[in-house]
Amino acid sequence: METAIECSNITRVFGSRNPLTKKQQVKALDGLDLSIPRGIVFSLLGPNGSGKTTTIRIVSTLLTPTSGQASVLGFDCVKEAGKVREKIGLILGGDRGLFGRLTGVENLKYFAALNHMNREATGKRLKEIIAMVGLTTSIDRPVEQYSRGMKQRLHIARGLLTDPEILFMDEPTIGLDPQGALELRQLIPKLIEQGKTILLTTHYMAEADALSSQIAIINKGKITAAGTPSEIKHSFSKVSILEVILRQVRARVSEELSSVRGIERVSVVTDGPLQRLTLHVVPGVDVQPEVKRILDEKNIEYLAGREPTLEEAYLSIVK
Repeated sequence: METAIECSNITRVFGSRNPLTKKQQVKALDGLDLSIPRGIVFSLLGPNGSGKTTTIRIVSTLLTPTSGQASVLGFDCVKEAGKVREKIGLILGGDRGLFGRLTGVENLKYFAALNHMNREATGKRLKEIIAMVGLTTSIDRPVEQYSRGMKQRLHIARGLLTDPEILFMDEPTIGLDPQGALELRQLIPKLIEQGKTILLTTHYMAEADALSSQIAIINKGKITAAGTPSEIKHSFSKVSILEVILRQVRARVSEELSSVRGIERVSVVTDGPLQRLTLHVVPGVDVQPEVKRILDEKNIEYLAGREPTLEEAYLSIVK
């Protein structure tokens, strides 16, 4: 497949100077290698401070790498930044990047002018994207009157304004109500059908699992796992899952099972008269005989292993 985004041995070091201490350096990216095919949703997952946003800022030309090379559609993100910007759209969150005293449509017209869109093209495109993001009834209100979710919808409209080939979405559903988040998730596959490529960051694992063709997990500036969602769950996960349902509730069941060799974590949910347990187990360790002994096999309604969810696999990788 043709490559849309390529990062080769990228490092990014930030320096800070505290008057009371010596100059400190923080390495946000540490030899990052990343290759993203064209025409897919690629999710970059990781904890806060792992390097996700730094990566997006580099490939969107907002930040230069300390070393290494990044390119978008074959254009160097440093030497050919202008050509890269013609191909991309950036969707961020929060209040930054919007003008509160202007209306939603005035914001979009301003950004259209910055992108040298002619008046006729702007009018047509605005109608399309305003309807697409669900802001038709509020687009003439000042943005300072918008809720957080409405501002996020306007950010999405801004990112789609130039009909870019590559979209960078940095936590695009943050602040959206459930309906708004659902509408965005339904929009993303339609954008892929139009031939776009999307680099997505999110903390919602179910969202990444449902939308992504490929995933990379970044931690401390390095890629620690990469593949399809299924490959992440099967090949990179460092945990197996055992589900147990008890007929009668047991007190202190978590403490009892945590002492079993191979069990790393126990989650307990009481559901009426039943008690549901989720055991995180070291792969290859058979804990079932000891679990049956401790819990009393006669009290066990159900016991079976299953594959980890993407969230469970992710937590086992970045711990």
